[in-house]
Amino acid sequence: MSDVSLGTSLHRSSAAPAPRPIAVVLDLFGTLVAAPSTVERRAAAAQFAETMGISSSVAESALSGSWRARHDGQLRSTAEVAAHLVARCDAPASSVDELERVLAQLACDRLQADATLLRALKELRQGGIRLAVLSDASPDIAEAWSRSELAPHFDAAVFSCRVDAMKPAPQLFDAVLGALDVAPERVLYCGDGGGDELAGAERAGMHAVRVERRGGPHGLAFGETAWPGRAIPAVEAIPSLLSTWRER
Repeated sequence: MSDVSLGTSLHRSSAAPAPRPIAVVLDLFGTLVAAPSTVERRAAAAQFAETMGISSSVAESALSGSWRARHDGQLRSTAEVAAHLVARCDAPASSVDELERVLAQLACDRLQADATLLRALKELRQGGIRLAVLSDASPDIAEAWSRSELAPHFDAAVFSCRVDAMKPAPQLFDAVLGALDVAPERVLYCGDGGGDELAGAERAGMHAVRVERRGGPHGLAFGETAWPGRAIPAVEAIPSLLSTWRER
């Protein structure tokens, strides 16, 4: 078990050994794929600026200022995201279609996964584990998901922009449990900790484990809180964690 660090969750330290999970819910950014860095975010803003014919600083401000609207369901499609950004930037309306195309391409690029991760997901599925993704995500990501190489490995995908709520709102965790049709005590939640997701998962009755942020510590995270519970270095360690579950 050298690759897995098993801390003691403050909420479960006195409980009897829990049954082995039969489902795993995974965060997306920072867990399955790298969280974008500040540099990458600025590069995206520069691409948006070129598309709209505006300054990079204006595009970056619009991107930051629209984060909640893009993630909490106010905007329902990539086309609406593009129109929203164009309006915030006071850019020509004629740039909406091209910006929509850029957003869609960037979303596809963001969902590229490491081969080691895909092998781990395949191993989990072959072992009978049900998998779901739960993410604070914008419509461009939600629309790109089904075309990604990740999607075939998952039984369910729940995105904040489709549930009209962001982590750690209970309705997100309720939605993913409903989609999996698995009792919460048989579910393991794994994420890098953004959005207070780990505590939210435990409040929903799941087990929770923190994963070191994929892409390194410079990846952007919102609403991250300290986590005293179990931790693993990467999603690739989950098969090992589950295989030793009864030994804890």
